[in-house]
Amino acid sequence: MDQTTFESELRRDGYADIVDRRMEANQFNPDHAHEFDARVLVLEGEMTITHSGTAHTYRAGDMCALAAGTVHSERCGPAGARYLAGRRDKSGS
Repeated sequence: MDQTTFESELRRDGYADIVDRRMEANQFNPDHAHEFDARVLVLEGEMTITHSGTAHTYRAGDMCALAAGTVHSERCGPAGARYLAGRRDKSGS
């Protein structure tokens, strides 16, 4: 998916908060959960998100969505990652 389409879909689906973020090479964020729905588009590098016992690696152009309250961890690859993240409060408004 491309960035323009991703941002358009976020806005359409009520994701008002859109941020451009980076994670450093091999950075690891241990298990945590957010109080908001999250949707991420990887722009550069790669990141592995693990939840419910399953790890999935996302690379440039890949998108991931996590519902509020989903316990997950995040690990970046050796080149780190740059990604867009959309946040929507759990009420969907």
